[in-house]
Formats: sequence, C-alpha cells, structure tokens
Amino acid sequence: MPRPLSQPLPLAGERRRHRRRAVLLSAAAAILLPAAAHALDATPLQFDQLYKSFGVRGYEFSDALAALNGKPVTMRGYMAPPLKPESRFFVLTGQPLALCPFCQSDADWPADIVVIYLRSAAPMLGGGEAVMVSGRLEVGSWTDPETGFVSQIRIVDAGFRRA
Repeated sequence: MPRPLSQPLPLAGERRRHRRRAVLLSAAAAILLPAAAHALDATPLQFDQLYKSFGVRGYEFSDALAALNGKPVTMRGYMAPPLKPESRFFVLTGQPLALCPFCQSDADWPADIVVIYLRSAAPMLGGGEAVMVSGRLEVGSWTDPETGFVSQIRIVDAGFRRA
C-alpha cells in the first residue's frame, strides 16, 4: 500500500541538513573563490623587472612594471624588520635592508624595495624571512596620508605567506 503524502519520507531531516550544508558551502565558496581566482590570475613579478634604467632623473620604471599597474601580481622577497609586531603594511625587499626606506626622498629610494599594504592588520614575521605576496600592483610616488611614508611601488589589498 502506498505511503500517505502527509507522512514524511524516511531521513527527511537528514536531507534538510544536507541541503543546508550545501547552501552554506556554496555561500562560502562564493566568498572565497574570487580571492583564489585573483591569486590564480596574478602575474609573477621579480625585483629585476622593476626598473629599466638609471639616469640623471633616477630610476625609470620598466615597461613590464607599467603594464602591470593596477593588476594582480605575486612577488617573492624578504620581509624587512617590521616597525611594530602587528601592522597593515611591511617592506618587501630582494635582500636585507639597512635603512628606513620611508625616511628617504624619492631620489634615495632603494631599487629593490616594494611596500606591501595588507587587506587587514596581521602579525609580522621576523626581519629577513622569505615571503610570497599577492595583491594589486600600484606604481608611482605616493605618500601615505596616515604615516607620511613615501613609496614608489606598492602591492595593495595584499596577503602573504612564508615562502
């Protein structure tokens, strides 16, 4: 004899739980996948690609760097000693850093340095640790309105991990 329509099928509660779980997982994927896709679309950038020449006007940005302005990039380098244990920014360099890059004028800006502005404050690693950074590239002289620090090349809306 067929089951009356008013009587739920066995395991209906389990199906509802699975459906809720699927909806929650779909929502989480919708939030996380754009960031993952952003990282997958990122172009690797190396320190030797930053400038094409050095002349009387100082360093001249490379054509490759100019073409990547505003686009997602990844970059491997070393975290310079942080100014404080937790911050929204740090300095990425190709080798150990001996001077405060923000304290210099544009003319004194080191050639192997990129300022990293994180999406949110994060604990900093010890100076000299290799890291991999991903975010959006910004090129050109800019002064941070909060700190007064000057930068030439920045990766913004960034994240990082140990390399």
